[in-house]
Amino acid sequence: MTTLVTGATGFIGGNLARLLSARGEAVRALVRPAANDLAIRDTSVTPVPGDLLDIPSLRRAAAGCDRVYHCAATYSFWSPRPDDIYQTNVAGAVNLLNVAREAGVRRVVFTSTVATIGLPGTDTAADTGIDADTDAAADANANAAAPTPDPPLGSENIPPKRSHIIGHYKQSKYLAEQVALAANDADLEVVVVNPCAPVGPWDVKPTPTGRIPLDFARGRIPGYVATGMNLVDVADVAQGHILAMEKGRPGERYILGHRNLTLRQVFAILSDITGRRAPRLRFPYWFIIGAAYCDQWLESGIMRREPVIPLEGIKITRHPMYVTSRKAVAELGLPQSPVETALENAVSWFSDHGYL
Repeated sequence: MTTLVTGATGFIGGNLARLLSARGEAVRALVRPAANDLAIRDTSVTPVPGDLLDIPSLRRAAAGCDRVYHCAATYSFWSPRPDDIYQTNVAGAVNLLNVAREAGVRRVVFTSTVATIGLPGTDTAADTGIDADTDAAADANANAAAPTPDPPLGSENIPPKRSHIIGHYKQSKYLAEQVALAANDADLEVVVVNPCAPVGPWDVKPTPTGRIPLDFARGRIPGYVATGMNLVDVADVAQGHILAMEKGRPGERYILGHRNLTLRQVFAILSDITGRRAPRLRFPYWFIIGAAYCDQWLESGIMRREPVIPLEGIKITRHPMYVTSRKAVAELGLPQSPVETALENAVSWFSDHGYL
């Protein structure tokens, strides 16, 4: 039996393809000709040249496959051509699912994102009361002393508020998820997984999430904003995909996450790992959003290059993504590895591969 993984040169897809290969499965990877294949290099994964927008190449990749993991996506908060994000994330999903059906694939695990999960009630940093950054006593040991944020949590049965689907990346992933759920039927079973903020090795690009430990280790984070996320080991996310393939209910969504943390708590953990001092300066939201607008005007509008401060990424921080993975743990057996180890593995991988 051959398994196809799209996005295998990316972060989640790369870790998934490596895990499947290590389990002895025959793994085929759809790889764009210009892609950096470091994540699957020196493995038994078979690269198949192709692109989500090139249907003949998708047919070659899917031929003879019984299972497909669709991890490929453009994960970026900026693009000089925003339509490219929709082409890859939405049109590419349509193409992949249509070709999978033609090829007789029985089951697809579709990688979505926690960004499509709704949050109950009011969920800005100010509303939830999770920002304990004015507590000077917590500065001594924010990681050990600060409790895990405990606001109302998002879950699979809560649709996102329209006002929270901010920017082209989130909008494209929401549309793609709707396409995936609609494709599920008796002939093609589709299970959707919603990874949270994964960290760990093989983040080649790196992703926006991976830049947090990378930039911290480089000493390039002068301050922080009052926000938070659900952090998870990328190894658990990869395992969660396999569990979803084996145990997931068709047409269902499963959040692949672990621990809700404020950004300040994440920095405290990274401080323990790297020995660098965590930033003490908290930027008010109005300041950082203003800086992002200015940076976008200068870098994107004038210099025609990617902004240093991604405007969409800053807007997203207004709504901390605190969610529960209870469903995935109960139904799939999703592992819950320590996020401290995941962050340490990420920093070590970046160091070993010359990023620092």
